[in-house]
Amino acid sequence: MTVELAPVSVPDFGLPLQKPSVPVHTYDLRCRETYARAGCDWVAVYADREHFSNIAYLCDFEPRFEEAILMLGPEDARVIITGNECVSFAQAMTRLSSFEVRLCQAMSLPGQDRSRAPSLLAVLKDIGIRAGQRIGLVGWKPPALEAGEDAGFFFPSVYVDALRRSAGDPLAVVDRTESLMHPEQGLRAIVDADQIAAFEWAASRATAAVWRIVTQVREGDSELEAAARMAYAGEPLSAHVMLASSDASGPVVGLRSPTARRLSRGDGVTTAVGYWGGLSARAGLISDGDDDFLKTASAYFKGLLTWYETVDIGIAGTEVFSRVSETLAQGGLASMLNPGHLCGHEEWVNTPIRPTGDYRLRSGMVFQVDIIPTPMPLGWALNCEDPVVLADAALRSEIATRHPDVMSRIDARRSFMSEALGVNLGPSILPLGQTPGCLAPFWLKSGHLLVKG
Repeated sequence: MTVELAPVSVPDFGLPLQKPSVPVHTYDLRCRETYARAGCDWVAVYADREHFSNIAYLCDFEPRFEEAILMLGPEDARVIITGNECVSFAQAMTRLSSFEVRLCQAMSLPGQDRSRAPSLLAVLKDIGIRAGQRIGLVGWKPPALEAGEDAGFFFPSVYVDALRRSAGDPLAVVDRTESLMHPEQGLRAIVDADQIAAFEWAASRATAAVWRIVTQVREGDSELEAAARMAYAGEPLSAHVMLASSDASGPVVGLRSPTARRLSRGDGVTTAVGYWGGLSARAGLISDGDDDFLKTASAYFKGLLTWYETVDIGIAGTEVFSRVSETLAQGGLASMLNPGHLCGHEEWVNTPIRPTGDYRLRSGMVFQVDIIPTPMPLGWALNCEDPVVLADAALRSEIATRHPDVMSRIDARRSFMSEALGVNLGPSILPLGQTPGCLAPFWLKSGHLLVKG
């Protein structure tokens, strides 16, 4: 496999303005399926500002400033319990055919009124939870059993304690997070055509924002000025906006927010923008050429090509992991984290792409092509992250029927990757972003991309 740096014009695939919506009946079905899978009398789904994705997936509400718990119970009971500021927000935003919103002021910010409904225990009793019932918890991630840690809950203990007291037996409260977040069988691991269309809206806009930074950045920009070139329009964020740089005196810290530091020729630079359903990241040099860097970037790009040309419906996640790792190793590189993971409202749901484990890739999985190369010399940065979805013929047909504009953009991106970048894509891989596989190693020469020779 050979890689070249070549002039490539990235087409305008069209930027969607109106976000496609997921129907109310779909949210109803998600709640019913979550309840059925849990096998409990009640299911409690926790959410806060950082860990909102499970509740958003189930009802399209996500708390702001405070916490919330969605209780799913007998006879389609759906109760959102939240604090002072989010009661009216939940009433306005929740997309379920029937639901209640209950105030629990313990979930409010410190110093706010606690005089009306301070006790979660009282709210739980009032909605019908009784001693002897079994409660399944959906926290923000499954217990870390692989590490040999105690099988606790990723769910605040103050709320777990209240749920245990309501059930009358600590052992009646059990973890059911994997019913949503298992890397292959979790309900959120597979999404439908409407959710794919909504995520494509986010991915299109996030990737376009990052590409505006890459193509418009100038030597002498501050990091803040460079980040402002993304032209943020207020889309809901899945992660804080990242932009960081460094010269050879230190590392490029990828998770850092932008500062007033000025970009100089030869600096390494990285940026990432993530919206609900799609994150994009790019990293390279503030330069128009560097032979040593190009050699490393080419080795990294071969790893990306291996990912795109290996991934398919039914393949084992271990095989993707090993093939990408082997290709990167030929260039002296490795992937810092798993080379690819499921994404949703948050950047990382879970991943079937692991060195061990019996997990298969399935139709309807939305993936972040997330290969962070390591090691990197001081002052260097490389990254090229994009979202894609795997879709069999039936799902592709449904997307085309329900969302023809979305499928038209996807088809155009597939043609671009094949014809301009030389990527041999299988029919099941649908690129969701505006710059799929576009790696410009030199940001002052962003019209030149790495391509398969």
